[in-house]
Amino acid sequence: MIKQTLLLATFLLLAACAGTSVTKTQDLSTSADAPYDNVLVVSLFSSFDLRRFFEADIVKQLTEQGIKATASTSMMNTKTPVNRQTFVDMVEKLGSDAVLVTQLVSIDAESKMKDMNPQATYNFRPTYYYNIWSVEQTEYVEPQSLEIKNTLMLATTVFSASSKEPVWAIQTQSKFTQNFDQRTGAAVIENEARAITRNLARDGLLAK
Repeated sequence: MIKQTLLLATFLLLAACAGTSVTKTQDLSTSADAPYDNVLVVSLFSSFDLRRFFEADIVKQLTEQGIKATASTSMMNTKTPVNRQTFVDMVEKLGSDAVLVTQLVSIDAESKMKDMNPQATYNFRPTYYYNIWSVEQTEYVEPQSLEIKNTLMLATTVFSASSKEPVWAIQTQSKFTQNFDQRTGAAVIENEARAITRNLARDGLLAK
């Protein structure tokens, strides 16, 4: 339960994202039939909403590269079986020449209570004595906040639709810090999608 809560927070309640880095890459196979111009995008997370958000960002990035891309979640619902045959049927229906699959490798979270910055007000009053003042200080201290430092790691693999074999892979990592009560945009999803598609283009997997 705790891990699922942290995973949801990772994607949807993001704060202070430090960016995405590539930690491992499997070079494009010499037997690959790349480049590809019709890609089925699949993500394998426990939450259907997270899958939908992530796939939408990947599709957006690929479309901007001039690639036809389809999110698997746009062709299914929460009751659709998440298995090989489901995605094979999608490939046949779409005529896709590649399948891009992203899954969670790990998420590590380190949390600690953080003191908030106190605020103070001062009230100065003169006294009956020369050059002597009375000073009243009132300090307001906010309750402590829970700070969470996250390390998220995803693995993405491209499969050739014709050979059904993996032809390329990449592992990406995002580190970011958030406060437990913060509600901000899902910038980590955009960063991950951008890093993946940038490396796809760099390694010659996308048709130009």
